[in-house]
Amino acid sequence: MGEVATAFGVNQSLIRFWDKEFDILRPRKNAKGNRMFTPEDIKNLQLIYHLVKERGFTLEGAKIHLKEGQKKALDKLAIINKLEAVKEQLLSIKNNL
Repeated sequence: MGEVATAFGVNQSLIRFWDKEFDILRPRKNAKGNRMFTPEDIKNLQLIYHLVKERGFTLEGAKIHLKEGQKKALDKLAIINKLEAVKEQLLSIKNNL
């Protein structure tokens, strides 16, 4: 879980809290009781992070948004990620001119 928290730049306690609050997160636990996040869980965490931290949704608002359009929200997040990658490439090209 520490790696996941570090990747998102948040505390482990926030990941644990989101795990309890959002039923779309279903990490398995190993023999020691550590959460083992699947790639699907990571995608869902990205979506939760985007809604709560970047767009300012309340937890309840994020839950409603996820229930109403999880596929749509994941598609939008994928588009945003692609656009950010293109932006980085363009800035790199600009800096090399």
